[in-house]
Amino acid sequence: MTKAGAYEKAWRLGFKRDFSLVDKIYHPDYKSYDYRTGIEANIEDDKVIVSSRNQTTTIGPFKTIFENENFVCIECFVRRHYDELCESNPDYMARMTAIHYKNNKIIEQKTNAQLLDFDPSEGQDWNWEDYE
Repeated sequence: MTKAGAYEKAWRLGFKRDFSLVDKIYHPDYKSYDYRTGIEANIEDDKVIVSSRNQTTTIGPFKTIFENENFVCIECFVRRHYDELCESNPDYMARMTAIHYKNNKIIEQKTNAQLLDFDPSEGQDWNWEDYE
């Protein structure tokens, strides 16, 4: 399995609160810095964040932009709905994640998200139901 494939599989399981694969692919010294909040996070922090979003967020397809043994860049789309009122009117984001490796494990990652004013599944060969 590619590094990008392992990352996707690990976090898809993580959204179901199964972090067994996440624990296998992350380095014990992993850190991430969120520029929006100014907060540095470790893998346990990331698990809490994902656990709190699993009911409101659908992660669509992943696309590998670049991959080698030390670095992976991944694009994915996200649909968010925060309450019952937003269920019929969700918002959408495009995310790019840059992942750095040390000793074949993720040591650092940065994610940038851009709010979209359209549903990225429209006119594509996939739909959100495929990822729920």
